[in-house]
Amino acid sequence: MTLTAMTYNIKNGGHGGRLDAITRIITELRPDVLALQELQDFQRDGERVMRRMAEATGMRAFLTRSWCGGQPVAILVRNGSAVTSAGRVRRPFHHAAAEVTVDTDRGPLTVIGTHLYPFSGGRRLWEARWLATRADPQRMVLLMGDLNSLDPWIDHADRLHALPPRYRSRHLLRAGGVDTRAVQALADAGFVDLYRQAGSEPAALDYTAPTKHGGGHEFSRMRLDYILGTQPVARLVKTYRVISGGESETASDHYPVVAEIDLTIGG
Repeated sequence: MTLTAMTYNIKNGGHGGRLDAITRIITELRPDVLALQELQDFQRDGERVMRRMAEATGMRAFLTRSWCGGQPVAILVRNGSAVTSAGRVRRPFHHAAAEVTVDTDRGPLTVIGTHLYPFSGGRRLWEARWLATRADPQRMVLLMGDLNSLDPWIDHADRLHALPPRYRSRHLLRAGGVDTRAVQALADAGFVDLYRQAGSEPAALDYTAPTKHGGGHEFSRMRLDYILGTQPVARLVKTYRVISGGESETASDHYPVVAEIDLTIGG
């Protein structure tokens, strides 16, 4: 048995008639733990939309609202009875960071779902440092979400050159050069990029935004969505995929990302 972990930025709450397609994608991929971002209006009417999605996908949802005018995030768990704690990372994130711990056959697994600040590298770095404190090398921790940051391991010059200046500036340092500090801070703290840990097929997609029919003005084949883990989790990763094609091309401007890990929720 394996645990399927998934992260998905659904773009402004799935407005514009996209929510049914998003729900179908989740149902088909059948994640055991799911981090969702950009849940605009999901908090309204007693979390009516969140509850509807949870019911449709057969999962238990833990929604975390923004304190600073951003959009909510959520973690959903298929085996809700395995949840031992749920809450938020209590820092002033622009969006939010949710934290849920579940029992597994290898011990407690803490899952953090977040969406880092999009407009400023400095603010994004603060938020990454708040999350970096969760990287306990002795514990199993998954960190998933839209980190809005390029990684420090490849050359991004061509992709950034393709962006309009207003969007390119989000990923540049004031002194020049590419701003990869947020992901680097998490890596320095002990979070491992499961994409790099698992390796990938030669034809595998290496970016998470834009999709074919969304986000083309704001993104240029950029990997902004990540699944990271502390070493006890990284040792167990089996596969890692960016899910493209079909409804994922129109359901959002980001692709869903899925990792399979040698764990079983519930022990």
